[in-house]
Amino acid sequence: MVKDQDYVAIFNSIHRVMEAERLLKGKHLKILLIPAPRALASDCGLAIRYAEEIRGEVEGALAEAGLMPHDVYKKNGDQYQKIEEES
Repeated sequence: MVKDQDYVAIFNSIHRVMEAERLLKGKHLKILLIPAPRALASDCGLAIRYAEEIRGEVEGALAEAGLMPHDVYKKNGDQYQKIEEES
């Protein structure tokens, strides 16, 4: 379901992930609401998957709306690498 090099945004509530999905799809960004991968912790059980090509647009839209995810991971092979916030 999650391809290598895809990003996975984890939110801390079902309300926030659904609001983020609505916002991003309203901007016609190619994202997908998915079950959170078992390797990643998620209180709400859902996550948003997106490709590296649209990362800036996705994360910019979420930041502008005040809907930044709790954590963002990038899939590398069989592992998920946590993306640290840039200061």
